[in-house]
Amino acid sequence: MRLFHPSAFVLVILSSLVNASVTVYHQIPLAASTTTAASANYTGAAAYDPTVLNPPPVPAGLTTQFGIQLSSSSPSGLSIPQKGSFMGFSIEFSVINQIFGVNATYLQVPFLNLMAILRERAGEILIRVGGNTQETAVLVDSLPGGVMVSKVRGITGDVTSTPMLLYTAEVFYTMANISALVNTKWFLGIPFNDTSNLRLGIAEVGEAVLSGPGYLLGFQVGNEPDLYAAHDARPSTYSPSDYFGEFGTVVSAINNDGNIPVKNNLIVPSITGQWTPESVWNTGLVETYSSSLGALAVEHYPTDNCYALYGIGSPVNPQDVFQNFLTHNSSISIVAPYLNSTSYAQATGKPFIMMETNTASCGGLPGISDTFGATLWALDYGLQMAYSNFSNAMLHVGGQDVYYNPFTPPPTNQSSYHEWTIGSVFYSTIAIAEAFGPSGNAQIIDLQANTDSMLTPAYAIYENGTPVRMVLLNYVSDPSGASDYTATISIGGSAIGQGNATPAQIQVKYLVAPSVSEKSNITWAGQTFGGTFQSDGRLMGSESVQTINCDQSSNTCRVSIPAPGAALVFLSSSAYAESGNPSTQTFSTTMVTKTMNTATINPSVLATSNGISGDTWELGSTSKENAGTGLRNSLSIVSVVGAAVLSTGMLCTWFWS
Repeated sequence: MRLFHPSAFVLVILSSLVNASVTVYHQIPLAASTTTAASANYTGAAAYDPTVLNPPPVPAGLTTQFGIQLSSSSPSGLSIPQKGSFMGFSIEFSVINQIFGVNATYLQVPFLNLMAILRERAGEILIRVGGNTQETAVLVDSLPGGVMVSKVRGITGDVTSTPMLLYTAEVFYTMANISALVNTKWFLGIPFNDTSNLRLGIAEVGEAVLSGPGYLLGFQVGNEPDLYAAHDARPSTYSPSDYFGEFGTVVSAINNDGNIPVKNNLIVPSITGQWTPESVWNTGLVETYSSSLGALAVEHYPTDNCYALYGIGSPVNPQDVFQNFLTHNSSISIVAPYLNSTSYAQATGKPFIMMETNTASCGGLPGISDTFGATLWALDYGLQMAYSNFSNAMLHVGGQDVYYNPFTPPPTNQSSYHEWTIGSVFYSTIAIAEAFGPSGNAQIIDLQANTDSMLTPAYAIYENGTPVRMVLLNYVSDPSGASDYTATISIGGSAIGQGNATPAQIQVKYLVAPSVSEKSNITWAGQTFGGTFQSDGRLMGSESVQTINCDQSSNTCRVSIPAPGAALVFLSSSAYAESGNPSTQTFSTTMVTKTMNTATINPSVLATSNGISGDTWELGSTSKENAGTGLRNSLSIVSVVGAAVLSTGMLCTWFWS
């Protein structure tokens, strides 16, 4: 069976030749600050909702000067070793054609660029393809128009109106080609809506295409089974023991299927909290089927917006709950119910995964899920999960109708003139990837810094028994600067019976925005993805890394954290070199799919020229017959969709349309 389309091999070869030192004229500037908009008047897609909430008031009596004492050797309480790929993405099955590309031949370049940013920092990216739409997905030989995914509405009867999904084997080839370019590893889901008539095609073809190169991590068996009864997908009496029985049916079918060679990569139970994890462990499922299991998993959202979408539950006023996300208590309280299970997972030798999470289920909350407040929340939450011995966590990605997306492609009918929108929580994934680094040996500890406040959490990252990085956060939103705080960091010293180990200097990268309500002007080390419809997947602006001189005579380094903001502190030059200064490969488009009126030239150049070498480039007209023929003929054909940067100083963009 084929593994890749032939054109993908051309893409792999040519992508390695991308010019990393090109000049881009008329690049989009750093985004302007968010401005208040009347949400009641907005009727567009949730992904672009301009709703702006008021930040919580500045707390009185905030401590703005405190010390942090680090041990120079491994302290008690360190997490299990973690990888830089700890935080990945859970992408709803039904939207993969929007995010990945049309098919295995035409891949979305902005998506590849985003993944390359993480790959260079973490070494790999983990993606789960699934969600509610995995449960009714049906593998078919082909679909009209050659598409790889198609929705069939009005069939399932699910109260959430989840459509039936038809897909072809092209889905797996698309994943394989993405993996070949940016080292992505995949979790998939076996449909579980009808266990009396199992559909194992996803496992059969998925194993055949993705397992050989090492791109397939495992199969989720059931998505949120504790919600099946509430969603009318099972009888009201459906229980953990019923799930145990149905899982056994899947195990038996896989063991008897010669087209599924790998038998030990199933993932259970992916419940949301309606059942406790212990109620599933108590059925004996893990002990009974240990040889079939690759990992244990849960899914969790701290709140929901389901009333607004489906009339389910109670209405939520985002302004009332905004402050709940802006405290260290949030991450601690979310993780607390799973501490017993992370210990249990270690005892059974299985990883424990947060398979799907984000700010709020049913699409997130306007004015919260797409703001800098969510950036800080996701950063703190990810660090807390890592410290609590989760092995991975996946931020969920939906379509245009959700607020919390880490990234959103433009609507199809606008793809010829709009670019991608990068959500606030994507910045969190970059910060975590750099904080953990690519070694796979990062161990995290919550330092419980500044015990007077839950608004200024701090974490340390150790590798091989040595502190290498720190993450310091400030949830307070105060434009006056009065709530910026300074942490005085000491490593070793007489206070803990160790010799002074504070370095002569440290490097710091800042994650900042003007307010926790900010949506657009978010920067990581001085760089940004811009605002709505402004990104091709590459960071814009010049990187800014601060060097702070320490006082080795007093064994101290002083780091200031803006309000709001976060800092990634590199405690050694080797730690900074390992994950702090990547040179990210980006991908250029060399397939022309829209040939009219697509070339743009820097206006200042155009104003003082008669056209650039018109006899060579043939750019003398914008008519269909003459425009850009020399340019098109000069491009080698590779199979990607997105933005091409040419060393001539011209930014040309083509979109599949």
